[in-house]
Amino acid sequence: MLQRDFTLSIYNDLLQSIKSNYSVQRFDEFLQNPKTKSIILRHDVDALPENSLQFARIQSNIGVQGSFYFRAISTSWKENIIQEIAGLGGEVGYHYENMDVALGNIDLAWDQFRYHLDALRKLVPVTTICMHGSPRSKFDNRTMWQKYDYRTLGITGEPYFDVDFNHVFYLTDTGRCWNGWKSSVRDKVPQQENWIKNGLIFQSTSDIIQSMLNMKLPDQIMFTFHPQRWTDQPLPWLKELVIQKMKNGVKRLII
Repeated sequence: MLQRDFTLSIYNDLLQSIKSNYSVQRFDEFLQNPKTKSIILRHDVDALPENSLQFARIQSNIGVQGSFYFRAISTSWKENIIQEIAGLGGEVGYHYENMDVALGNIDLAWDQFRYHLDALRKLVPVTTICMHGSPRSKFDNRTMWQKYDYRTLGITGEPYFDVDFNHVFYLTDTGRCWNGWKSSVRDKVPQQENWIKNGLIFQSTSDIIQSMLNMKLPDQIMFTFHPQRWTDQPLPWLKELVIQKMKNGVKRLII
């Protein structure tokens, strides 16, 4: 029987395979001391933070930790979940989208960024951030850093600025698939085309696991997960599948 993808079961299988073949580092740990053969587990908590808590619990049971980036919106920002994930050993960061919310007003965006960062730091330590892609917006949230410097606030890293993707392979489930760069507006990096030419393209999580077992993956990898897409429950799983296919069609039009 064919195993469904994007379930907690297959996520558990992936983590078991990762732990057997790599060191696992949170993003803040990687920035301080990147290990030669390591994987960064990054999670963008766009919605359904309860799913992210399930991810953190699975990681804790296996003995690994990842990084979880929360948006400053009601469908992501749940203070009890933020604190519980941190208590399980997960790193918590700010998933900022301030240029989008401020409609391109860079000074207002900066003010909002600092306000939400301070609010998050009242709950847990925060040293890294990650932009939200805001695919339907004309504003790229990263343009705030053309004027301001997040390092002045004690932020040590942002993946799209502080990871050398010439050496770190990037895998993201954006679009609810592992080969969704054609329907991704901003969650992609320039090196993608070279990776495709080298055969680093995957149709499923099982394909990734098999390549890992066959030692065909690079030594350093950043994974990005959107946990709201992952569930063992049949109806929510099917709903996410249908909705994401519709979203991918819209994003292709935007691109």
